[in-house]
Parts: sequence; structure tokens; C-alpha cells
Amino acid sequence: MRRLYLQIYLAIVAILVVFAALAGTAWHHGGLAPEDHETLKGAAALIAERLPSGDGPAAQREALRSLASALRLDLSLWGADGQAIAWIGERLPYPGRLAQSGWMPARGGPVGFLRLPDGRWLVARHEHRRFRLGVLAVLSLLAVAVAVGAYPVARRLTRRLERLRAGVEAVGAGHLAARVRVEGRDEVAALATSFNRAADRIEALVGAQRTLLASASHELRSPLARIRVALELMGAERPDLRERVARDIGELDDLIAELLLASRLQAADELDRREEVDLLGLVAEEAARCGAAATGEPAVVHGDARLLRRLVRNLLENAVRHGAPPVEASVRRGGGRVRLRVCDRGPGVPEDERERIFAPFYRPSTRPPSEAGSGLGLALVRQIARGHGGEVLCLARDGGGSCFEVDLLAS
Repeated sequence: MRRLYLQIYLAIVAILVVFAALAGTAWHHGGLAPEDHETLKGAAALIAERLPSGDGPAAQREALRSLASALRLDLSLWGADGQAIAWIGERLPYPGRLAQSGWMPARGGPVGFLRLPDGRWLVARHEHRRFRLGVLAVLSLLAVAVAVGAYPVARRLTRRLERLRAGVEAVGAGHLAARVRVEGRDEVAALATSFNRAADRIEALVGAQRTLLASASHELRSPLARIRVALELMGAERPDLRERVARDIGELDDLIAELLLASRLQAADELDRREEVDLLGLVAEEAARCGAAATGEPAVVHGDARLLRRLVRNLLENAVRHGAPPVEASVRRGGGRVRLRVCDRGPGVPEDERERIFAPFYRPSTRPPSEAGSGLGLALVRQIARGHGGEVLCLARDGGGSCFEVDLLAS
């Protein structure tokens, strides 16, 4: 965006420069209308009477001096053969092969030349150059004034566009309450108004979706509880059926818990709690519960201990359930960051699916349909990691398998 305002500003300055160049060119090389040529012919006839060609050079020089004094011009008189006859003041250039009176550029500024009826040439320029320099100074000051005045105009326009871009990026990053200030009544203001209106609509839709998800998940808890109680009252006549129903209820309960957590993480702008968490100790506890190996060095992160425990548990359970032993977890520090790695020797994840597996309810193509899992575990891992200023990636492991790497900010 900074380049945009520079482009606008430089475009204005370039237009000014081109205009000045064209004006100067027209001033130096501008042609004369036919009626102007007729006027010059009459002037040439009158001046020829003051400069008789039959007299000698001395007489012509004296007549030229008298004419220059009356007109306050530098004058040079040239013969038809290109020989200088006389000049008063600065010697001005010979017009050459030009056929008629007019203007031409010359060193020190443009000169006017007049073709006399007998073929001689009279070349003239104003003897007070300060007039010409004054005009150039005024034009230069005008150019500087336009350039200085154009900068705040271009900057004000692009600054509003920068604020609009910042608002778009904020909404894209998940800050749905972000809005931009509407300034003026032009197209940029109309664009800002449209953006705010669209952001209001998006925030309302997303809020309604989150509310619906949270409410539905909460309401499902009640019938599940009643089913669990009824299951306890069934007795032991069908132990196989009872076990299968209990397992299904447990999966539904886990799914609802994950939906509730996902909804809460989406709705919250920041973590509910922040505390010092010993990540290695937490990983060691969860690894012992899952039968995995834990190694590394002590590392403390600042965050929500419950959410970090959920992150570690989801990664370890995912590796145990869908991978193959040995499942290994490690914690390392470096550069103000803490890196958690959970690796297994399972079939791995295809390269084109390593980003998609973090989407809610996505199942990799290598996972059998019969395997349990809601498809929310890794999505929650990414939400929790980002809520702690980190990120999670799925990487291939040398020798086969997968490694899930979580990068967090050290305390």
C-alpha cells in the first residue's frame, strides 16, 4: 500500500513535469497563425525603412543601435548570404535556412527573427534576462507548490485504503468485531460502509452458528444422561448389547465435549486463564497414561493448563489409535520457543492431506472407515496451539510414520 501512494504522488508530479515540458516546447517551437505572419511582414517592411540596405555597415550599425535603444532589445542584423552586418548587445544566431519569420531556440533562451523584404534577417531578444529568469523562478515555485500540495492529498487517500485493508485482514484473521472508520462521501467511504455492513452480517451469521452449535451440544447431554441411566437399569441379560451401547454413548459424549470446546475456543478472543505450565511434566503424565515414551528438557509455557493437557492428550491418543508403536513424545527449547513432537510408526499421512487433517471432521484416506474418532481431535489441537501463539504441523517421519510438531512461545 505504501507503494500505491507513492505511485499516485509520482503520477501527479510526472503529469506536472510533462505539462511543463510541453508548455516549454510550445513556447520554444510554437508556430504562428497565418494572420501573425501577415503582421510580421508589415513589421518587416516598416523596420526595413529604418535599416536601409543601400547604406554602408557603419550607417546600418548606427540605425540598428537607434532601433535597439527604442525597443530595448538585443538585435543582430544578418545579410541574406549569412554574413553578420551589425549587432547591438549579445550577438544572436543566424536563422539559417528558415523561410519565414518566427521563433527558434537558442543558447541563453529563445530568440525572435524577422525576414526583411530584401532578404536580410533581424534577430532579437529582450535585453533584460531577469524577466525570463523571473518567469522560470515563478514556474519552478509553482511546480514545487503543486508537488508539496499533492503529497498530503495522495497520502490521505491511500491512508484510508490502508485502514480498510487492515480491517479486512483483521476480519480474515478471525476478529469479527473489527470495523473501519467511514471518512468523507467519496467512493472510498462507500467502500468502507459496504465493508462494515458485510462484516456486521458475517459476525451475526457466525455468532448464530456458534450459539446454535453450543446450544445443540449442551442439549444433547440431557438425553444422553437419561440413556445412560436406562442402560444401568437394563440389567445383565444382554451384556454384549449393553457394552456396545455404552461404548456408543461414550463416543457421543466425547464428541459433544469436543464440540463444546471447539465452540468455546472459536467464541473466545483470548484464553480464559493463563498460568505457568511445566510442559515436560504434563507430557510425561499423559504419555504414561497412554503407554508412550516421553523425553526432553524442562520447558515452561504461559497458558491454560487444561487446554494444553487436551492438546497433548489428543496428539498422543491420535498416535496410539491410528499409528503404530513406538509412540514417542519429546520437548525441546530454543530461540525463545518450545517445540513439542509426537511421533509414531504408523502408515503416515499422504503429503497432500497433511494440512487438511486439521479441518473439523476430516478423515485421512489411509484411515479405515471402521476406526473410531470424531475427526475433531486435530482441529482442536490447532485451535489450542494458535490460542497460545503457536502452530502445529504434520510432518513425515524418516523410516515411516508421522510426526506432529507443535511450536509454542516459551515463558
